[in-house]
Amino acid sequence: MTHSINLIRSLLLPGMIGSLLFLSGCSGVPQKQAGETPAQYSADAVVRDDVTYAIDEYDPWEGFNRGMYRFNAGFDRYVFLPVVGAYSTVLPDPVEDSVSNFYKNIFELTNLTNNILQLKGEATLDTFWRLVINTTFGIAGLFDVATEMGINERAEDFGQTLGHYGLGNGPYLVVPILGPSNLRDFSGNIVDSVAFNAIDPLDLDDNNEERKLVFNLLNAIDRRHRIGFRYYDSGSPFEYELVRALYTRKRELDISR
Repeated sequence: MTHSINLIRSLLLPGMIGSLLFLSGCSGVPQKQAGETPAQYSADAVVRDDVTYAIDEYDPWEGFNRGMYRFNAGFDRYVFLPVVGAYSTVLPDPVEDSVSNFYKNIFELTNLTNNILQLKGEATLDTFWRLVINTTFGIAGLFDVATEMGINERAEDFGQTLGHYGLGNGPYLVVPILGPSNLRDFSGNIVDSVAFNAIDPLDLDDNNEERKLVFNLLNAIDRRHRIGFRYYDSGSPFEYELVRALYTRKRELDISR
């Protein structure tokens, strides 16, 4: 996924906040009189027909998705995280930060393209100046000078662009290695990847396969390093459903902003 695209860490925060709000709301429920059922707490009022709940997420490929979720968990535990651990051990924190800044800067091209496609004028200008400032004063993006100047990242991908123009999620999909997605977002990621390779800002398309391999491998390690999520650490027997619901909600928020 091109952006996975801070995937699960950012997914868990809305769920945690929602849970806190739910619990605080429950503490303020007025006591009903014996034999009475207040109208606002009736089954019809609580479970509404016009609301899509987590259990109703469109997941027609659930069997495949659950199997892929388990595969991703095993790959993450026995392959990905050990590599990320070695990476973190070998490189000092300032170097890790510079690697992250470099990749964020180079993929500002994807953000810029999709902000333009969505006709977001202010976000387009912010992204353009981030790219210029960090590439020059930030020494090829190794330092995030733009953020220090108050020009924040405006992350956009082609999945968000499609959603911006009204295309629905499509079926939920767990992608090998990359994790939660849906048909629209997965297709959008492919478009972003093709577009990035066509622009080829680092001149990678020069038949130097080793150079491409190093670029893509380091990018994958850096992205996983920046994600704090660990499979099956939630302690919930419904982790699959939780991740599915939170991913879907996060993407709705990404598209609406």
